Amino acid sequence: MIQSTARRVLEAALSGGADFAEIFLENRKNNSLQFLGGEMRSAISGRDYGLGLRLIKDLKSVYSYTNDTSEENLLAMARKSAKVLQGEKRHQILNFDVKKPKNLNFIKCNPGDYSLKDKEGALRQAYAAAMAYDDLISQASISFMDWDQEVVIINSQGLWVEDRRIRSRFAVSAVADYEGEKQTGFMGPGASMGMELLEKYPPEEIAKEAARIAVTMAKAGYAPSGEMPVVMDKGFGGVLFHEACGHSLEASSVAKKNSVFADKLMDQIASEKVTAIDDGTLPGEWGTTTVDDEGTPTRRNVLIEKGILKSFLVDNLNGKRMNMQTTGSARRESYRYEPTSRMNNTFIAPGEDLFDEMISTTQSGLYAKSLGGGSVNPITGEFNFSVMEGYLIEEGKITKPVRGASLIGKGHEILMKIDAVSGDFALAEGMCGASSGSIPASLGQPQVRISSLKIGGRNAR
Repeated sequence: MIQSTARRVLEAALSGGADFAEIFLENRKNNSLQFLGGEMRSAISGRDYGLGLRLIKDLKSVYSYTNDTSEENLLAMARKSAKVLQGEKRHQILNFDVKKPKNLNFIKCNPGDYSLKDKEGALRQAYAAAMAYDDLISQASISFMDWDQEVVIINSQGLWVEDRRIRSRFAVSAVADYEGEKQTGFMGPGASMGMELLEKYPPEEIAKEAARIAVTMAKAGYAPSGEMPVVMDKGFGGVLFHEACGHSLEASSVAKKNSVFADKLMDQIASEKVTAIDDGTLPGEWGTTTVDDEGTPTRRNVLIEKGILKSFLVDNLNGKRMNMQTTGSARRESYRYEPTSRMNNTFIAPGEDLFDEMISTTQSGLYAKSLGGGSVNPITGEFNFSVMEGYLIEEGKITKPVRGASLIGKGHEILMKIDAVSGDFALAEGMCGASSGSIPASLGQPQVRISSLKIGGRNAR
């Protein structure tokens, strides 16, 4: 987009009395492959291209988008949007400060330089490894996706920022069939990387791990139910904090008082063992971007420090509602969505406890090695998560695997019950869905122990 067109569009957007106008221009190339049942089921390349226009007056916003970026169409869209916000007309001469910040993610092998055929070999290798792992494996699904997203963010305050985001993800789902019942194992590493992702996470190893989880759980007995201590493993165990607590720290919930943490800034909301951070600047991580989707540089935000609530995740509009500055946390799936506050790479920071001591000092409990899907009420913090891979802890030792366990509780209550945090830290990857669409987000933690948590299972304990 040339500056003269951007200036005219923003001036047209301001003509109805808006305080602020913003353009989000996106050009994104997508590739995805899926291998299932011994054959390539899909291999798709595509492009998303379009522009979103946001107008803000006081605490109200109007959002429109189009994939017709001709100046004539953009001016018509801007004028139509401007009519929604009634107020004093504004005429503003815009001088843009054009910036292209140094990218935080170094891409070694751009996926766009490789054909779909080039990528197919990795999927075939993973499929063969999963199916050969054990005779109980009845099915395996392998997928690889990558995208190259170029964005330009322009606003009526003179901001002009250009950014490029390249991401890749490799995922394996394996199904084990044992005595008429099926269990699934899943692994899905992703990063702000190119094809070098497959060097960091060899496809055969990822496939074997997914198959191992499936076979282990297929042979496992049913989990007991009741209140008990739970030790959660590092990495994807962080999904519990992400879903049950992290969303309640986003300004999109806090500003509307739809969060249990509203009005609790500087209060103790967690155990002193807990320090929680959202950091959009970690090089190469799945949720890392150089700038957020409002053009603000991402940063490291300490949300909870030794149990004390220190900060929320704030975007510009909700920041106005809360009288707070943005924290570089505005995100959106694409130009079709208005941005709002979202997580980037969110995690519980490493502590000083030892994993072996967490286990040895737990007389009877559950070791949740990995979690599956679940549901959360963001207003109350109530959650229910399935345990994909779990084991009993008996007399201070990890013993037999158990299946069918679910974790039930309230996020704000669980934070106070974390009584041990190890120094063995890892991040994992997921896709996070909310009002501004589905976005890549990393989540993680060290091993942590929750002193008491309700377990849903088959047998009372």
